[in-house]
Amino acid sequence: MKGLFLSWQLWALLAAVFAALTAIFAKVGVENVGSDFATLIRTVVVFLVLAGIVAATGQFQSLGSISGRSYLFLILSGMATGASWLCYFRALKLGDAARVAPIDKLSVVLVAVFGVVFLGERLSMPNWLGIVLIGTGAVLVAYRG
Repeated sequence: MKGLFLSWQLWALLAAVFAALTAIFAKVGVENVGSDFATLIRTVVVFLVLAGIVAATGQFQSLGSISGRSYLFLILSGMATGASWLCYFRALKLGDAARVAPIDKLSVVLVAVFGVVFLGERLSMPNWLGIVLIGTGAVLVAYRG
């Protein structure tokens, strides 16, 4: 059982489950709330939960032990996350969760492309086929016909 919790596949699957729940819960929660304010509430909750987890597991690190490069990219990641959440909640406010979420998941396609272009990662032909299918599937699910 311990090996299971070290599996990236398990954690990725759990991330997908929680992302799906995020869309459903957020769609209901944003009904009578401004999308930006709803994002603020969500952010405070995320901060408090993560602070509790880090405290409970003793994972705090000295701020001086983190490199300037790591700070830069964590700050950029945080800014991108914030922008993503603001856009996502605005989209949920305006559209159906079943159509918003698949378009949001086009990030999978973009991560693959950015990983190859910026990080030098390599994908095989079956990997690229999967990326094309994910992109096509997301568009088809979001299509209102």
